[in-house]
Amino acid sequence: MGQKSLQFSPESETVSARQGLWILFGTVGWPPRWGILERGTTLITAARVAYSQNVGKRPTKTADGGGELDLLRAIRRRAAKGARGRDLRLGIGDDCALLRPREGEELAVTTDLSIAGRHFRLEWHPPEVVGWRTLARGLSDLAAMGARPVAAFLSLGVPRELAVGAEDSKSWVDRFLDGFFSLAEAYKTPLAGGDLAEAPVALADVVLIGAVPRETALLRSGARPGDLLYVTGSLGGAVAGLKMLAELAVAEPGPMPDQGNDSLSAHLRPKPRIQTGLSLRRGGLATAAIDISDGLSTDLRHLCEESGVSAILQADRLPIAAEASLEQALHGGEDYELLFTACPGTRIPRSIAGVAVTQIGEIAAANQGKPALMLATGCIVEPLEPRGWEHFSAR
Repeated sequence: MGQKSLQFSPESETVSARQGLWILFGTVGWPPRWGILERGTTLITAARVAYSQNVGKRPTKTADGGGELDLLRAIRRRAAKGARGRDLRLGIGDDCALLRPREGEELAVTTDLSIAGRHFRLEWHPPEVVGWRTLARGLSDLAAMGARPVAAFLSLGVPRELAVGAEDSKSWVDRFLDGFFSLAEAYKTPLAGGDLAEAPVALADVVLIGAVPRETALLRSGARPGDLLYVTGSLGGAVAGLKMLAELAVAEPGPMPDQGNDSLSAHLRPKPRIQTGLSLRRGGLATAAIDISDGLSTDLRHLCEESGVSAILQADRLPIAAEASLEQALHGGEDYELLFTACPGTRIPRSIAGVAVTQIGEIAAANQGKPALMLATGCIVEPLEPRGWEHFSAR
């Protein structure tokens, strides 16, 4: 969308990125889907993805009667209406976006890829929902590190028919952008650039830039034995909502709703916990944090691995969503709640930034040869196998 690289002023750190997916590597933690961008350090490798089957084809015609450039102009007009703070000096229109970090801050960078058939289904998810969820994934990563949003970059690839609207209706892309910009405006996150291509399958790659005072970001690696384990909101609602959506698609084929009961809404329009993450960092409340995107059990394992600890969950303390089961609360993904640890002497409020907070367990020392996760149900304590989402797994 006008940018082929990002330039961070005033140090002139440049990150190349052309036509496709951005793979961002950080200095802390694994997996490398997020990271801290520090001045003077090269942390990002860009990968170029080209669709050879599209080479030589005529530009896609949009509902406006133009091609790619007309669609880009329309996106630029919409992006210009969004919030633009002192951090974003120059947005869409030049080869690079210009970001100006505030004195004493470092940048947090995260990327998330959404692919039709894997992260959403065209026949189930309204385009507005896909746009909303695409941005929500990255915002949730920023929330987990206590970072405030600075800018978003969107690379969008779609088949030609999704960019074309009927005479009396919007195209799929237009409606996707409705959902994307709706959430962007709510969280004051300007769209500063990206890329657009005709592709054989719909996909959206979003890069989120956040800012946090130096050396204060919430990391996965700060938990210590004796810390207490907390979670925001409720668990299992998103996967329960997905199950409802699948059943609804079978029972009533046709246009799907973009909202519904609590669980359906939790799946369709998750709410990133940006303000809660900021409060945890500013108050010095959390020792470690992660967002729950792959499931409580799997994301807790990630936190334990990075901190070199183990954890015990209390089944009867889990805040399970009304329509969800214990199994869904433990292993269902896409809740986008915050899972964090705190010192036992730290007073954690029952709600932070209007979001309920529940103590669900504690951190223990890691014991070689013993499970890293345990689940206590009454007097019975059993190993807990992480069974959340994992790409390329046999499950």
